[in-house]
Amino acid sequence: MIKRVFDVVFGLFVLTMLFWLIIISGILAAIDTDTSGIFIQERVGQFGKKFKIYKLRTIRESRAFSGISISKTAQFLRKYKIDELPQIFNVLKGDMSFVGPRPDVPGYYDLLEGENRKILKLKPGLTSLAALKYYAEEELLGKQEDPLWFNDRVIFPDKVQLNLAYYYHRSFLVDIKIIVKTVCFIFSK
Repeated sequence: MIKRVFDVVFGLFVLTMLFWLIIISGILAAIDTDTSGIFIQERVGQFGKKFKIYKLRTIRESRAFSGISISKTAQFLRKYKIDELPQIFNVLKGDMSFVGPRPDVPGYYDLLEGENRKILKLKPGLTSLAALKYYAEEELLGKQEDPLWFNDRVIFPDKVQLNLAYYYHRSFLVDIKIIVKTVCFIFSK
């Protein structure tokens, strides 16, 4: 109950403070990707229930080259996690919390077994210790010979263990520490 009240109050505060940044970034994302600027994707939430996550679109699909491209603007939005700010609306809706396992696409958390399924009891979050550890996950995967294998065999199992540790040690104070650590980490970039 305290966590939900905190999420709503803090979410409204952050939204009030950063609404201008979300709007400006959304406009830049729309111009940059030649889309609405919003990316909506299905993710696995609490108890395995699927929900729609909101992000700023940072990938431009190129018909000319039959591929994707990421511009300097998109790289900036991703580096400082500005593309994740629309998820504050997911927090206010109750789909997410500020702190919890990052929501993943179907085929990962929803397939966990045994004790690891306890992670699904948690509401997905904007940040977590696993998210901080793998802040540059995309870059790390880009250096791998087989990125999917590395994700499935190294990164994902480590995230599961970090999120399971959070499950057993979560508290309001732990959440505050993770939020402060996240803010400090982002501003140190």
